[in-house]
Amino acid sequence: YDKITGQTSPHPSSHSTLTHGASTLPPAFISSKIIITMSIPSQIATGTFLYLILGVVLLGLVFASRLTGRVTKDNADIANVVVVIATISTWLFWCCAWMHQWHPLIKPIYEE
Repeated sequence: YDKITGQTSPHPSSHSTLTHGASTLPPAFISSKIIITMSIPSQIATGTFLYLILGVVLLGLVFASRLTGRVTKDNADIANVVVVIATISTWLFWCCAWMHQWHPLIKPIYEE
């Protein structure tokens, strides 16, 4: 008789096990196993969305400047490249700075 599932097994030695790689766990240990999920932190998603909006707004300004004739086509092409590279670079710098502060590797020891 299996206490977890409430079923009787045909053979006393046949227990259902959870196989994880090379190790097997009996059913009693399944409930105590910690499940770790990987997900993108909400702050990274929000910051990425804000940088995306910033890049689109700046590209819109370049496009509007091109329509009004303040910027030539060649200069607008250069400005588009500059806006894209600058937006990606500043997002990457912000993302690295945020992640360095998320889980610091060095914990200071304060002397009193």
